Amino acid sequence: MAKDKLSLAAWIEESERKGISLRETLIANNANAMGVEPQVLLSKMADMLKVMRASIDYGLTGVRSRSKLTGGSAKKLFEAKQGNNYANILGPTVSDAVIFSLAVAEANAAMGRIVAAPTAGASGVLPGMLFSLQKNYALSEEDLAAGLVVAGGIGLVIANRSSLSGAMGGCQAETGSAAAMAAGAAVDLLGGTPEQVGQAVAMTIKNMLGLVCDPVAGLVEVPCIKRNAGAVTQALTAAQMALAGITSFIPADEAIDAMKEVGDRMPCALKETAGGGLAHAPTALAWAAEYFKAGE
Repeated sequence: MAKDKLSLAAWIEESERKGISLRETLIANNANAMGVEPQVLLSKMADMLKVMRASIDYGLTGVRSRSKLTGGSAKKLFEAKQGNNYANILGPTVSDAVIFSLAVAEANAAMGRIVAAPTAGASGVLPGMLFSLQKNYALSEEDLAAGLVVAGGIGLVIANRSSLSGAMGGCQAETGSAAAMAAGAAVDLLGGTPEQVGQAVAMTIKNMLGLVCDPVAGLVEVPCIKRNAGAVTQALTAAQMALAGITSFIPADEAIDAMKEVGDRMPCALKETAGGGLAHAPTALAWAAEYFKAGE
């Protein structure tokens, strides 16, 4: 008999039956599976938060990648935000999330230390959301640690039912999954119900379904870095809708299953091979030719 797939709906139902938050369910379940006390689990999450915070700080120095293709965007946006004439179109929370997401993604491209959340290429989304909400909503470190557990649980379901790999499912499986994890965690962090967490996950995946993985020259830089910024805005948009009581017609588990179907049907040229999409734009091909020629 085939092993049953993990289900976000099952965890949501368990939480509602017990009258507790999704974070409480997932912290208890994960601690039990690891054979440790819940506080030990949260301590491990706190260690990851330290790495995430350091990667934001490193990215904000304006560091550039070894290829010199990318870098400095996070610092540029951060400095622009301090100006008197800055038009903060996104508002403080989303604007901070974009800055922090860019910073981590640029730190990754520069070979800095990051937390793969769930992958290196999508490593900016979750810390971007977490530290923006902490800054703008006065969340505690323990809140963020619990948020990581919630995000990890969502990622576990996605990995089980679909994929977290761009090579397997396109960028929908990387930044799309990261955004879904961030959206669900954001709802929990801001006091949403377990059901609203699921709604945020479903809406995020729906909005990012079909996103291809097309890195220029095969490097995790273009368009990956700016996609982290775009993905965190999708996450916060879905979280905002879910917290307002807006629901998704397609449940989260079914949206995840649809993501797998789309990824399976996606041509290999659009799954991290640099064989199509933006990687085959004339500017990209010309730069890649010069880059590889210089490395000979």
